[in-house]
Amino acid sequence: MNEFELEIARLVAEPAGLPVEEAARLIEVPPDDKLGDFAVPCFVLAKRLKQAPPAVAAALARRIRPTALVPEVRAAGPYLNFRVDAARFARSVLGEVLREDDAYGRSDEGAGKTVVIDYSSPNIAKPLAFHHIRSTMIGNALRRIFRALGWRVVGINHLGDWGTQFGKLMVAYRRWGNGDPLTEEPILKLNELYVRFHEEVKQEPALADEARAWFKKLEDGDPEARRLWAWFRELSLKEFEQVYELLRVKFDEVTGESFFNEQIPAVLDEIARKGLSKESEGALVVEVGEKMPPCLLLKGDEATLYATRDIAAAMHRRRTWGFARNLYVVDQGQGLHFRQFFKVLSMMGYDWARDCIHVAFGLVRFKDQKMGTRRGNVILLLDVLQKSIALARAIMEEKNPGLQDKERVARQVGIGAIVFNDLKNGRLKDVNFDWEELLNFDGETGPYVQYTHARIASVLRKAGAAPDPAAPVERLALPDERALIRLIEAYPGRVRLAARDHEPSNVAGHLLETAGQFNRYYNAHRILEQDPELRAARLLLIRAVMTVLRNGLDLLGVEAPEAM
Repeated sequence: MNEFELEIARLVAEPAGLPVEEAARLIEVPPDDKLGDFAVPCFVLAKRLKQAPPAVAAALARRIRPTALVPEVRAAGPYLNFRVDAARFARSVLGEVLREDDAYGRSDEGAGKTVVIDYSSPNIAKPLAFHHIRSTMIGNALRRIFRALGWRVVGINHLGDWGTQFGKLMVAYRRWGNGDPLTEEPILKLNELYVRFHEEVKQEPALADEARAWFKKLEDGDPEARRLWAWFRELSLKEFEQVYELLRVKFDEVTGESFFNEQIPAVLDEIARKGLSKESEGALVVEVGEKMPPCLLLKGDEATLYATRDIAAAMHRRRTWGFARNLYVVDQGQGLHFRQFFKVLSMMGYDWARDCIHVAFGLVRFKDQKMGTRRGNVILLLDVLQKSIALARAIMEEKNPGLQDKERVARQVGIGAIVFNDLKNGRLKDVNFDWEELLNFDGETGPYVQYTHARIASVLRKAGAAPDPAAPVERLALPDERALIRLIEAYPGRVRLAARDHEPSNVAGHLLETAGQFNRYYNAHRILEQDPELRAARLLLIRAVMTVLRNGLDLLGVEAPEAM
C-alpha cells in the first residue's frame, strides 16, 4: 500500500468495524477519473451490516472526516469515492518511480514461496508449430511476473518424450525413412514421417499394433528402440533451442516424461495400497467420481499413459521444490485430463493437490483454421518469427531509413509483435492471427507500445538533461496529467493481479491503456515548454511513463527499443 491507500484504509476501518488490513483489500481504482482517485465498493460491507450498499456508502461518507492526504470523501451509489491531494500524490508516485527505476512494480511479497510453472512442453520429433506460442509465452511471462514479485520460480519444460507416438515414429522411420541420417531439416522430415504414418494406417490398420509393440519395446529397454528415441530427442532439443533463443524464453529445468519412468512402479504401488486402482476391461484405472470418466493409469498391454506420468511428476515436484503453486500452462482442451489426475492426487491423501492449477488457454488460429500436426498443415513457429522480423525490417527501411542498428531493432519489433499479440488477449480467448494488425504502429499492438517508449526516449534525449526529482509536480494539474499519474500508480497492482489470476494480459492491457493516454497527452500538449518549471515537471512525468512501459514489456518478454 502507498500512503494514500493506507490513509483511506484507516478512514474506512473504524466506522466499518474492520481491521485496517481488511479495509485495504476493498480499495480499488475507479474506471473514470471524474469519480475520484480511489474507491471502496460497499457490497461486502452491505452483507455484513445487512443494509443496502448505497445506504452503507452514504452512512460511511457522513462519518468519515477528510484529512490533508484525503481532502474529499463522498458516496456515489454503492461506492465510497475518495479524492487525494493531487500535488502530494504526484510527488509520491513520480518520486517512487524515479527512485526504483527498473525495480518499479517489483516487490518481495512472494518471498519464501515457490511456484512451479510447466510451460511450452512440446513433443519430441515434431517442430515447434505456431500454436505452441500460447503455452510458451504465457508460461514465460508468468515466470517473469512471479520472479518480479519475489517468488522462487521453477520454470519447467516438460517435454513430450514418451508415449505411443514414438512407436508410430519408429515404425515410420524404419519403413519409409530409408536410413536418412537426418542431417538436414531433421524435425521436418520426422514430422513428415509421422504424418505419413497416420495416412498409411487408414489403409493398413495393423500398423497401429506394430506402433504399440515398438512403444512397449521402448518401455522395456530394447536397445534399438532406445537408440532411435535418444537420437530423435537430441535432434529436437537443438531445434527447439533456436526458437527459444529468438523468443528470449528461459527454463530452470528441462525434463521429459521419460524422466519419471523409474518412479512409476512405486506410484502405481502406492495407489494400489490405498485401494484406489482396479482393473477395467484389462486396463488399470481409478474411479474419480460420477461426473468424470475413470482415470486410466495403464493400458491392457501395461504401457503407461499421460496421467500416470503426470502423477509421478507432480509428486516429484512437491518432494523437490515444496511448491505453494504448481501451474500447468496447457490448452483448455486438456481440462478433463487435469481434473482427473488432480483428483487422483487428492484421493491419495495429498492436500497439496489443491495447489495444482491448470492455467488453461484458448487456441491460436491462422486464417481461421485450426492447426493440427497429424493433418500435415503445420505452420512453423520459426517461420512466423523470421517473417515477422523481415516485415519489421521493411517497415524500418520505409519509416526511418537512417536508423542505427536496424537489424537489432527489427528483431525486437518483429518478435515483440508476435509475443504481445498473444499476451494482450485474455488467455481463455482464441487468438486469430492477422499480419496487418500485428505490426500496426497505431493499433493495440506490441509495436505501438514499443514506439511509444521510443517516442518518450527521443523527447528525453532532446531535453538534454535527466529529469529533476525536485521538479514542481504541483504544476501537473491537467486532467490528462492526472490520468497518467493514476495509470503509473496503478501499474504495480496490475502486476500483482496478473500473478493472482495467472493472466499476463492484465499487464499487457495496462501498457496499452498507458501508451494510449500518453499519446493523447503528447498530441495535445507541449512537453518541452518554455516555462522551465512546467517543462521540468512534464519531463519527470513522461520519464515515469517510459519506466512503466519498459518494465511492463520486460515482464512480458518483450524488448523496449529507444529508437525506432
